[in-house]
Amino acid sequence: MTLLHTQIFGNGSPLLVLHGLLGMSDNWKTHAKAWATHFEVHLLDLRNHGRSFHSEQFSYPDMVADLEHYITQHGLQPFVLLGHSMGGKLAMWYAASYPHLVQKLIVADMAPRAYPVQHHIILEGLMELHLDNPSTRQEADSRLQAYVSDGSTRQCLLKNLMRIAPDRLSLRPNIPVLKELIGEVMMALPSDLSYDGPSLFLRGAYSDYVLPEDHPTIYHQFPKAQIHTIARAGHWLHAENPVDFAKKFQEFLGV
Repeated sequence: MTLLHTQIFGNGSPLLVLHGLLGMSDNWKTHAKAWATHFEVHLLDLRNHGRSFHSEQFSYPDMVADLEHYITQHGLQPFVLLGHSMGGKLAMWYAASYPHLVQKLIVADMAPRAYPVQHHIILEGLMELHLDNPSTRQEADSRLQAYVSDGSTRQCLLKNLMRIAPDRLSLRPNIPVLKELIGEVMMALPSDLSYDGPSLFLRGAYSDYVLPEDHPTIYHQFPKAQIHTIARAGHWLHAENPVDFAKKFQEFLGV
């Protein structure tokens, strides 16, 4: 079984960080360097993302198996598990499946419920870049603008570009598989899965990913959950308000 790509910072008890859909480990490096004074921080690239392997299979059970293989190979237990968005759903799934290994759980802007299938337009734009590789980042940004009007969102997505030839850029994620299997990312955490360890659910004040009507389900499946709102932030709360995000992180972990 292929091992997930990782970046490791610091020393101490382990902290595993799982990025969201179309993200990668690099997105968390600034936080990781700050947390490295207290933790051995593992920033993972999930399958079909970043520098990790591509596969035709893409589901939460597949990613749980990848994570368990990584943890076994590195001998990590117990550890803190943090996930954002898709990575947050994966973190819930793993904690509920292997509760004896997860010391504490942190979920950033994700609820256990199912979500409507979305991101079609973004994936259409990325597929266009996948099929016809751009020569420059400026060209990629210009072409993606037809699908994604928000400049900051485009810049986040275009962090996935890598140069594969002097005049050719390519995207790291496995765009065809992600586009085909996007519905897998929107699945609910099965109702029979739960985790009774300490859990922190953080939501962005401007985000609709975690709503008041989601709270009963969170408390049912994560009975020791705390739910807090990060002000002045949307779905990318760790990037949009990193100070308040880090403060809640530190308070929860006592560092």
